[in-house]
Amino acid sequence: RSTLLVAGGSTATWLVGGLVAAAAAAAGGFFSEEPQALVRSGMDKFGKNDVEGSLKDFDRTLELQPQLNPYLWQRGLSLYYLEQYAAGAKQFRDDVAVNPNDTEESIWAFLCEAQLEGPEAARQKMLQVGRDPRPVMRAAYECFQSGSNPEAILEATSDSGGHDTFYALLYVGLWHEAHGEAEAAKEAITRAVQTQYARLSGDYMASLARVHCQRRDWKA
Repeated sequence: RSTLLVAGGSTATWLVGGLVAAAAAAAGGFFSEEPQALVRSGMDKFGKNDVEGSLKDFDRTLELQPQLNPYLWQRGLSLYYLEQYAAGAKQFRDDVAVNPNDTEESIWAFLCEAQLEGPEAARQKMLQVGRDPRPVMRAAYECFQSGSNPEAILEATSDSGGHDTFYALLYVGLWHEAHGEAEAAKEAITRAVQTQYARLSGDYMASLARVHCQRRDWKA
């Protein structure tokens, strides 16, 4: 992933790179601070469960600099939680079009399309991406692509309560949600929120896991 801002946590490396370069190039070397502030505001609002407000900020960003669209994966996450699944799928597909090794955006496109068409139909058109070097995300992609038991994602972890455990539990829960298994989804994602990594990292996806629970009235 690449985007406009630097956020807290070990995933800050996602939040630097392609988007800044693309914006600077598009503006002839000058990068406006206004879109950056809007994305930061949108991310802050999302983390506070103001998903509606976050989408307004992300949409305004694109009004100002539409060339940023393929890099604004945070907008796709907001669209998912607002149940705007077709628009969310397009956002994630646009991302993968410029970053063909983006495992997570391929999965999120699937998650959106599974809500519209069911998991089997979504699986038939799941975006192909390069081999992810992260064992947990590689296992997650394989489970979503094949429909196989998501416990394989947990088996790929190499820590206890850390980055791998959090991401494994999150994507196990999302797999279950895509397949209409609400109780199994709840168990996995509430466990993800309780990990040390979720509590301390500042990772945007840890905020997402909490928002996921809040939008569904799950106590975590």
